[in-house]
Amino acid sequence: MRTTFAVSFAAVTAAVTVLVGVLSYSAAARLVRVDQETVFAQAVQDLRAEVRQQRMTPGDFLSAAPGHDIVRPARTYVQVLGAGGEVSDGAGRRLPVTGADRRIAASVAPGRLVRHQDVGVGADVYRIATVSLGGGRGAVQVAQEFSGTEDLLRALQRRTLVLMAAVVTAAGLFGWWLAHRITRRLVALTSAAEDVARTRRLGIQVPVTGHDEVGRLGRAFDRMLGRLAQSEDDQRRLVQDAGHELRTPLTSLRTNISLLRRIDEFPPATREELVADLGQEARELTDLVNELVDLAAGQSDSEPPQRVDLADLADDVAAAARRRTGREIAVRAGGDTAAECRPAMLARALSNLVENAAKFDPDGAAPIEVAVTGPALRGTPGPAGIVRVEVRDRGPGIADGDLTRVFDRFYRAAEARSRSGSGLGLSIVREVALAHGGAPFAFRREGGGSVIGFTVGRG
Repeated sequence: MRTTFAVSFAAVTAAVTVLVGVLSYSAAARLVRVDQETVFAQAVQDLRAEVRQQRMTPGDFLSAAPGHDIVRPARTYVQVLGAGGEVSDGAGRRLPVTGADRRIAASVAPGRLVRHQDVGVGADVYRIATVSLGGGRGAVQVAQEFSGTEDLLRALQRRTLVLMAAVVTAAGLFGWWLAHRITRRLVALTSAAEDVARTRRLGIQVPVTGHDEVGRLGRAFDRMLGRLAQSEDDQRRLVQDAGHELRTPLTSLRTNISLLRRIDEFPPATREELVADLGQEARELTDLVNELVDLAAGQSDSEPPQRVDLADLADDVAAAARRRTGREIAVRAGGDTAAECRPAMLARALSNLVENAAKFDPDGAAPIEVAVTGPALRGTPGPAGIVRVEVRDRGPGIADGDLTRVFDRFYRAAEARSRSGSGLGLSIVREVALAHGGAPFAFRREGGGSVIGFTVGRG
């Protein structure tokens, strides 16, 4: 990219410089040539007018004659010819005399003209005009040297080419320096990405500077690596915790299966107890695997978000829980309970809370309450857009020391360890809440029981 940028910068500069140089040189050369031709044409015109207005002889144009300078502008030379075409007075350098010039010198009509272009005299080139004096008295030759002008223009051309080459070289060097400054941060980001690909370490330091597009790219790359590192840590911790929790039921299941080989040796009551234990362990193992799958799915944000009324979602979850548990579940809603969310994930989290309440208060007479509250009005300033979901029960409650840990994976309070469950239900609630910009919460309920829930929205 650096080379491409430098070459492109130099190429554009070269094109512009060549165009400007060619146009400038052409305009300057044209002005110089036209100016010289105008001076020469004016001198010839003045000479013809002079000889037509009065009778003049070759002596009038001798070098020492008065008025001689009238036909001698800058870089213009005069040579006087006699009646036979012989040179009477030279121009300091011998100009060639042709047959046409001799005929003009012998002409009786004054002001007759013959022109000669590109006449070489030694190393110089001239344009020559011969004007008759009339009456066979001779002629005057006016010559203008333009080879010197062409030499000057060629020198200007060479200097223009040298200047153009210098400008293009300077532009290329400047483009290389500018490209280096622009791409050095991209090179640093590329090195960081290559280090990640080579070492598979996501916690590397990403250089982030500036507030332009490259700076934004660096910050986005750094945030992406942070999220990937967090996801990798979550997966590793999930696998470790799952392996630890699966080890106990699998060991128990393997022990009971080994006892099946001697089942004929056991009395009928022991056989029934063994089969019942196997069924219970299989169900607990199935529940644990299902909750692990739910937890992994709760960490995924592949479900497209949509506008959902959480009060309606709570009604659906409560209806399903009534059929499964037979418990009375009351749903209360207030305010604007609609939010942008992933409904399947929220339904899973809310279902976990309701089933958890039913499990820890199996014989309760009071209904399980589900409260969904949102801001009073749409667009209300302050905490607008935050919806709060609470599940209230009248069970044994949660000890103060366990309130801060109930959402940890596989954590089970001391009084809950005798009950069935894996300790993953509330972990799923936490993952879902965090995925929706909210947070889980739990506290003891006045009069006994617990209040466990989560928020949805920013704030």
